[in-house]
Amino acid sequence: MPIAPEYLHLVHPDTVFHALLYGRASRDPKKRGRSVEDQLDTGTEMCDTYNWPVAEVFKDIDRSASRHARRARDDFEALIDAIEAGRGRIVVAFEASRYYRDIEAYIRLRNACMAANVLLCYNGQVYDLSKREDRKATAQDAIAAEDEADGIRDRNLRTARSTAKKGTPHGRILYGYARRYDPDTGDLIEQYKHPTRGPLVREAFERVAAGETEYSILQDFRSRGERLPGIEWQYYHLPTMLRNPGYAGQRVFQGKVLGEAKWPPIVPRDLFDQVQQIVRDPARLTTKDWSVRYLLSGIARCGECEHAPHLRVVKTRGHRAYQCSEGYHTMMRTKMLEGYVEQALLKWLELRATDAFRTDDQQVKAAKARTRLAGLKQQLADAQEKAATFDDGGRPLLSVDSLTTLEARLVPMIEAAEAESRVVQVPPVLVGLIGASDMEKRWKDLTTEQQRAVVRQCVNVRLHRARARGIRTIEPGRIVLAFVGEEGFRAQPRHARGAARE
Repeated sequence: MPIAPEYLHLVHPDTVFHALLYGRASRDPKKRGRSVEDQLDTGTEMCDTYNWPVAEVFKDIDRSASRHARRARDDFEALIDAIEAGRGRIVVAFEASRYYRDIEAYIRLRNACMAANVLLCYNGQVYDLSKREDRKATAQDAIAAEDEADGIRDRNLRTARSTAKKGTPHGRILYGYARRYDPDTGDLIEQYKHPTRGPLVREAFERVAAGETEYSILQDFRSRGERLPGIEWQYYHLPTMLRNPGYAGQRVFQGKVLGEAKWPPIVPRDLFDQVQQIVRDPARLTTKDWSVRYLLSGIARCGECEHAPHLRVVKTRGHRAYQCSEGYHTMMRTKMLEGYVEQALLKWLELRATDAFRTDDQQVKAAKARTRLAGLKQQLADAQEKAATFDDGGRPLLSVDSLTTLEARLVPMIEAAEAESRVVQVPPVLVGLIGASDMEKRWKDLTTEQQRAVVRQCVNVRLHRARARGIRTIEPGRIVLAFVGEEGFRAQPRHARGAARE
C-alpha cells in the first residue's frame, strides 16, 4: 500500500531521499511554462516539508504524454536516465498523468524505479514499486490516465470533424490569418486576413506563378525579418504554404477538402490552381538552382553524346563558355549560345507560341469544367454519405434506389467534366509573353530564374561539335532547337542539387 509522505522516515529511517522533480503540460501555446512551474513549485514545497533534497528538476513544456504524441519528451527521457544512474532516491510529480498517459511509458518508469530501488510519489502518496500492491495501484492509475487521454482525443476529433463539415476554423491558426473572439464568452467570431501576413502569402503565390524559385522567395522573406515573433522563416514553411487549399478558401480535414470554408480566401482559386501545377510537377525540384547565373547551364545539352548530358559553364582563355559536362568535344562561348537561343525563342514566342498552346477561350472553358467537376464530385459524396446515415427509425436519409438513380446521372457528367478539364494549360511563367508586341522589353524585365523557367517550358537546346577547331561562327546545324509541339521536344526537369554547378 502507498505510504503517506509524513511517515516515510519511519519506514526508511536514516535514509536521505534525494528527489527528482518532474513537471509536464500538454498544451502551452505561448511556451511560458506556467502550468509546469506551478507543478514544480508544489513539488518543491513538498520536498522542503519532508526534508527531501532536490537533486534535479525535469520539465516537458507543451508535450503530450499519450501514445498519440507526435513529439518526444526529452526531459522524461533524461529522468529515466537519472533514475537508472542512481542520481535520486524518490521521483516526485503532481499526479500520475504528468508522468504518463500511455501504459508503455508507465512500464518504462516502473521498471527503472524497481531496478534502482527508487520510490515514486504523486497525488500526495509515495509508492514502493518493489511491492506488488503498489505496482497494482500505480498500474490502475496508468490505465485510467491512458483512458482519459483517449477520451480527450476522441472528443477533440469529434469537435474537429464537426467544425470541418461546417467550414469553420479549428485548431492552429493558418499563417496569414488572424481570429477575433467574443470578449465575454471567448467564442470565435471570425477568421480574417491578417493585415501584414496575408499580403505576404498572396505575394508568395504570385511570385511562384511568375516563375521564381521557392528558394529565392524564402531568402527574400528572411531578409525582411521573422516569420512570427521569435520564429525565423524555415525552408519547409513555404512548400507547406503553397500546397494548402485553406488559402483558396477551402476547408480541409485529415488531408481532404470538404468544401468551402467560412473564412475569406487570401489567394484566388485560379492563382492557387496555377501554383499547384508548378509545385506538384514531379519533374520539378524545389531546391536552390545552383546555376542561376547563366541562362542555359544545366538546360542546354550536348548533341554529340548519345544520352545528351547537360552543358556546364567553364572558364577558358579569359572567357566563359558552355561545355559538355562529360567530355570536351562541344564548346561555345556563353554570350554566343545564349544570344542565338534568346533571339530564336523570342521570335517563337511572338509568332508561333499561340499555335503550341491552347487559346484563351479553351482555358476559360477548362477552368469552368474544373469548377463544375468539383461540384459534381461533392454532390455525389454528399449523397453517398446520406445513404450511409440512418435516422432514429433506422431508415437511411437517402434510399439505395435514389442513390443508384443519382449515381447513374452524375457519373457520366463527372467523366465528361474530367475530360473537358484536361486542356493543356499555358504555363504561368509564359502568361503575358506569348504574342506580346514588346517582347524584348518583357524578356529583359524577367529575372534570370524566370528566363530559365521560360526556356525549360518552351525549347530543347542541343549543341553539336564545330566542323574544325578554332571556328568562332555559328555554323548551320551546330545549334539545334526543338520547340513545344515539334518533333523531338521533351519536357525538362530541374537537375538534382549541385548537378549543374559550374
